[in-house]
Amino acid sequence: MGPYGSDSTTIASAACSGPEMDAILAGAGFGTRLSGPCNVTNASDYSLPFNPSDLTTWVDSMLTDLTSATTANLPPQPIHATWTNQIYSPLNPTDHAASHVLMAQQRKEEEDSGIRLVHLLMTCADAVQRDNTGLAASLVDEMRVLLSRVNTLSGIGKVAGYFADALFRRIYTTEVPLSTSEYEVLYHHFYESCPYLKFAHFTANQAILEAFEGYDRVHVIDFSLMQGLQWPALIQALALRPGGPPFLRITGIGPPSPDGRDALREVGFKLAELARSVRVRFAFRGVAANRLDDVKPWMLQATQGEAVAVNSVLQLHRLLTDPATTPAPIDSVLEWIVGIRPKVVTVVEQEADHNKPTFIDRFTEALFYYSTMFDSLEGSRPQHQRQMALAEVYLQKEICNIVCCEGENRVERHEPLAQWQTRLANAGLHPVHLGSNAFRQASMLLTLFSDEGYCVEEVDGCLTLGWHSRPLISASAWRAPDADVSPDDSSVIASNSNNCNIIINSNHNNNNSSNNVSGSDDNRISV
Repeated sequence: MGPYGSDSTTIASAACSGPEMDAILAGAGFGTRLSGPCNVTNASDYSLPFNPSDLTTWVDSMLTDLTSATTANLPPQPIHATWTNQIYSPLNPTDHAASHVLMAQQRKEEEDSGIRLVHLLMTCADAVQRDNTGLAASLVDEMRVLLSRVNTLSGIGKVAGYFADALFRRIYTTEVPLSTSEYEVLYHHFYESCPYLKFAHFTANQAILEAFEGYDRVHVIDFSLMQGLQWPALIQALALRPGGPPFLRITGIGPPSPDGRDALREVGFKLAELARSVRVRFAFRGVAANRLDDVKPWMLQATQGEAVAVNSVLQLHRLLTDPATTPAPIDSVLEWIVGIRPKVVTVVEQEADHNKPTFIDRFTEALFYYSTMFDSLEGSRPQHQRQMALAEVYLQKEICNIVCCEGENRVERHEPLAQWQTRLANAGLHPVHLGSNAFRQASMLLTLFSDEGYCVEEVDGCLTLGWHSRPLISASAWRAPDADVSPDDSSVIASNSNNCNIIINSNHNNNNSSNNVSGSDDNRISV
């Protein structure tokens, strides 16, 4: 949920075979070198209003404080940013044949260097796994020289630079955690630069909207509030719901603010203002926690008679541990999720396998995955250069956590959809089919970013978003088997605890309902 830590523990040895190397090179781009609004009456067609531009003003206001935060302390660019464009015109500009020969020679030299870089990366990762620090360090030095000969602004040069930088950090330094504000800045730029987070939000919101049909009191529990970017579209959709909007409660979980600001409270105010502007009765509650497994169900105040949705976007993988370690924090969190009997649980995760037991396997999978991810960023419609650079730093921090960290400091433990399906089913949740509305919303979203390349696919009732047939992110929906039964008061009604931070109530009758938490008067705000 927050910044990363690091460790320098290494693990057992494994080698990369010839075919595996060819596959890596192919994935890196060297395949040929080696071997509308909700005004309908049919409930099944009821969907989110899809017009992201309508939300621009509101999102800008939500992010005013965020975007004004300084980025001077963000991590420096990795070690590979040393290449300069060496393609130049020949002395005789009319000699086109000589120009083509020169450019072809330069491309071949750069391609050969790229292939050599991939081999060095894999050899270095193997040396790290065998705890051969001396060899790993010498290979990193060799990569630093080779990176000066390739274009590190795009393609394999960029990817190799990020992974070489991560190996360097693992060998020589301790990975410096990001502050909460720095992480939120990077998250915002990643959100704006590519469709992955927007896909997550729209797909999850559609499932939540359909699960809330027919309920007058609804409650969303968001595992990572992150400036509340997901919820304007849902609030607007509920405002347009046939028969009138329900009473909406949002419980947002996020890290404590280290600078004395109550960031959750500020987001709650802005969400309440938006809800009031579209006449949706609304209450907000913030729960500050450094880790999801620190959250207890009674903090969430699920009450009888309301439909509950649990929303997790790129969060559950942080509760995983090494595969052989049991029990893991994910087990207890899934247990209490089932216990509050949600109508829907929306889960969005990276479609990758970065929680394998051996380092070389994780490194290989990450090299595949992030090569495709960076390729998709470069293939998107032109973005502001600084925004794209910060979006890449967001991905760089994920790479560093996967490569540099071990133990509890390694939180980017991504697992593929099939493993999440098994884990969630074993916890007692039942799958919910993501319908045609969600598929249509996701497909429409992609047109904003690229005319080709991005692809949405349906897999066993779930959706994946990928780049050129490679899935990169997956979305699924689930429900408790007894979701129509009211929650057990003894396990989920909030007690009088100061750990439950705030409530903001924009109910138009301005009464003090049982939803208000106990605590100091300063933590109760009526809007």
